[in-house]
Amino acid sequence: MRGASRASLADASDQLSAVASTRAIADTAGDELFAVARLLDSEHGLRRTLTDPARPAAAKAGLIRSLLGGKVSAETLELAAGLVSARWSAARDLADAAEELAVKALVIAAERSRKLDDLEDDLFRFARVVAGQPDLQLALSDPNLPDERKRGLLGALLDGKATPVAQRLITEAVVRPRGRSLEASLDAYARLAAERKQRLVAVVRVASALTQQQQDRLAAALAALYGHDIYLNIVLDRHVVGGLSVQVGDEFIDASVASRLESLRRRLAG
Repeated sequence: MRGASRASLADASDQLSAVASTRAIADTAGDELFAVARLLDSEHGLRRTLTDPARPAAAKAGLIRSLLGGKVSAETLELAAGLVSARWSAARDLADAAEELAVKALVIAAERSRKLDDLEDDLFRFARVVAGQPDLQLALSDPNLPDERKRGLLGALLDGKATPVAQRLITEAVVRPRGRSLEASLDAYARLAAERKQRLVAVVRVASALTQQQQDRLAAALAALYGHDIYLNIVLDRHVVGGLSVQVGDEFIDASVASRLESLRRRLAG
């Protein structure tokens, strides 16, 4: 998001942090905000009306209150009213903001349960499982496979193996992809979880497992480099001949032997 949408989302996030005072409130708000996002995705006319800059904010807030009143919690109703009262650069940004708030609410619920680290781990591990199993990825992204079948498949994979919040977020990403790949959705959710603790996520690919001491040294070095605490997701990758590669957001640091060999081959070929 850019411009007015970015500022409006920041304000809505602050409002969420203020109202989500307990795990139960955050938990309920997360589920209900996902429902709001689905409503805005499906009702294009409503979304245009609620983002029309010529329409008074009070009128838009009144409209969403009339639609959602008695159907969602008081906290969610206030959050939704705040969203539609704000200014948005594009109509779709409103639905995107509702989805992001939903994720943030569930992240807060995980934090209140002291399961935030587990949530990050679960999202990352599931993304790696899907990436390594093309048949599973195909099934979960098949638009012709009924949602209940997908839910059943996810239940078999995740029941008792992932936190409840992780399972809900993964299910949302699978059943309602909103035009994104599953990998992109899970990455976005993991980023929001990491941001809650004001730390970055580094995906580290190595040929063999790192000791805890090596992980600690790497995390400290990256934290010094980026000025933030760093959460390491370690991926064993046989294509990394030696050394390691690190991706933090859009930045890629490649110190692997494989990369240096490829660079040498390019020089010789040139």
